Amino acid sequence: MGIRDFAIDFFSLEGKNAIVTGGNTGLGRTFALALAAAGANLFIPSIREDDGNTRELIENEGVKMEFMLKDITEPGAAKQVVEGCVDAFGSLDILVNSAGLSKNVRDVLAFGRTEWDAMLNVNLTAPFELSYEAAKVMIPQKKGKIINVCSMYSFLGGQWSPAYASTKHGLVGFTRAYCDELAQYNIQVNGIAPGYFATDLTLETRNDPECNQRVVDHIPAGRWGEPLDLMGATVFLASRASDYVNGHILVVDGGYLVR
Repeated sequence: MGIRDFAIDFFSLEGKNAIVTGGNTGLGRTFALALAAAGANLFIPSIREDDGNTRELIENEGVKMEFMLKDITEPGAAKQVVEGCVDAFGSLDILVNSAGLSKNVRDVLAFGRTEWDAMLNVNLTAPFELSYEAAKVMIPQKKGKIINVCSMYSFLGGQWSPAYASTKHGLVGFTRAYCDELAQYNIQVNGIAPGYFATDLTLETRNDPECNQRVVDHIPAGRWGEPLDLMGATVFLASRASDYVNGHILVVDGGYLVR
């Protein structure tokens, strides 16, 4: 195989079917829209009702979207989500474990099991259960892509929320472990780690001049990331173009980790 065998169509997701958890809000919607733009149909489970805007944006790309109002931490939810996608579209090709939870408590002694358990369930146990159910579909078809949404705190410590850093570190370990298990079936399991992005969740920080400047000063690119900055990386990890990329954590941070 040589350069003449490569085609830009390697990045196409036409005819593929994807699950993006929490894909109707925040960066989850960014991942969903990126996959839709590349041609994938979207199945979106979320704890928040969809306002219709996400559906409009996705269907404007000429693909289909199905929505499921679901708490992915409930017993049996992962199985219901995967079966819902297969029932709706006929197959499951891509799983993006995007939904996450962050609870900050400034006093370390106030961060107890209640806060810990809630974040562990959303950030680590749910991605495992969804990936486990997805593997039941992907192994027989001998192909599939699982993308776990990690974080800068997959690599760093983190004041005020020990569970967030712990779960995001754990998600990296899980990504590598499932790569080791599933690569033999032509299933790629990778992570994507966004840096500091301009979203509703970071609005308070960006509106505080001192905090905003502290973040920007740490980013070699000199700016917050925009949702568009994540889309190419998402499509790459979901496409044929990344078939020999496995167990990797793709950092999209404007250089934050090098400074």
